[in-house]
Amino acid sequence: MTRMPPEPDSPLLRNLLLLPRMLRRSGVTVSLDQTLRFARALEWLDISNRAQVFHAARALLVTRQETLRLFETVFNSFWRLCSDGGRPLARRPPPAPRHDPQPRKTFDVATYMAYKARRFDPEIEVADRSGTASDEEVLRHKDFSEMTPEELATLRRLIREMQWRASERRTRRRISAARGDQVDLRRILRKVARTGHLPLRPPWRRRKVKPRPLVLLADVSGSMEKYSRLVLQFFFSVRHSLTDVECFTFGTRLSRITDQLAIKNVDLAIDEASREVSDWAGGTRIGECLGAFNRRWARRVLRRGAVVLIVSDGWERGDTGRLAAEIRFLHHRCHRLIWLNPLAGKRAYRPRVGGMSAALPFVDDFLPVHDLHSLEQLARHLQALPRRSAVPVHQRQSRLQ
Repeated sequence: MTRMPPEPDSPLLRNLLLLPRMLRRSGVTVSLDQTLRFARALEWLDISNRAQVFHAARALLVTRQETLRLFETVFNSFWRLCSDGGRPLARRPPPAPRHDPQPRKTFDVATYMAYKARRFDPEIEVADRSGTASDEEVLRHKDFSEMTPEELATLRRLIREMQWRASERRTRRRISAARGDQVDLRRILRKVARTGHLPLRPPWRRRKVKPRPLVLLADVSGSMEKYSRLVLQFFFSVRHSLTDVECFTFGTRLSRITDQLAIKNVDLAIDEASREVSDWAGGTRIGECLGAFNRRWARRVLRRGAVVLIVSDGWERGDTGRLAAEIRFLHHRCHRLIWLNPLAGKRAYRPRVGGMSAALPFVDDFLPVHDLHSLEQLARHLQALPRRSAVPVHQRQSRLQ
């Protein structure tokens, strides 16, 4: 028989929802959705039966095997706290306010467990994490260069789970559509040849919309060594989320790593890409590398309005004049040029180094890429790029003169 659900403000419901709060204060992650499912499940249970409540709570409130032992200890404390001779405290009416003149103290499960502990009870270290943020939230705003190896492992998983979408462009090819800007004459002629009559509603055609190609260039010189492997992890995530992506690295020479990052195993893909790069953690010649890209690869990969992302701190040991000329040419050939600088996330940073100051006038977007939050902002920015370039064509041509 289905039990009637308890009232929202009833003492019964407050006592039963004490268990999720005790688990959260003990360090077990319990979401609001789990708490609601547990409250709904109690409608079908005999809440005076300890076994039924225990198994329902363990199935709905525990998601990790390593927290089962802690859950059992907290549940035992909860059941002793909420029962009196086998009868739940919620069965009795709550005391009147005048009978409780002292202010109520916040329940501390660690203190209660220490008070009720017996000699044969196992020792469990309980940490009160009720006022702390989740690990993922802390990592979202922590600089890549300040992370521990354990945090970096968690960060790689979060980057791998990110979904990327590129902005769209209108192609020259036209497709059939319910609404369009051009009458589909071929479909009309086919209709007339088949039926002998003109269609009552003319069919339409519109220009097909496709995602823009994406070209990624990463600086793997010595000054970027702290970020290089994470940048390759970011490239791997983008490469497996979009269809038309080209990936390159540069330091003292240009290397194409698109085929290496196509491997589905992320660790194997990054290891293969690292073997392909011979100038890892070496010097920096951004101008020469961009010149090699413009001569050899620009015509192949910058077709159909590609978006170019350069990840670099802008430290240039070569000729800054050549860097300005090459990035000006690159800016002319692509739809949009985005420069990602891991140092731009610091408040005191100013783009005054020779390479960065020479390239900045020809950059459409100058964005930081120093933590997970900046990567999430970049994903939203790529998806919301306008269909037209930020700089008109005649202004781009005047820049080349």
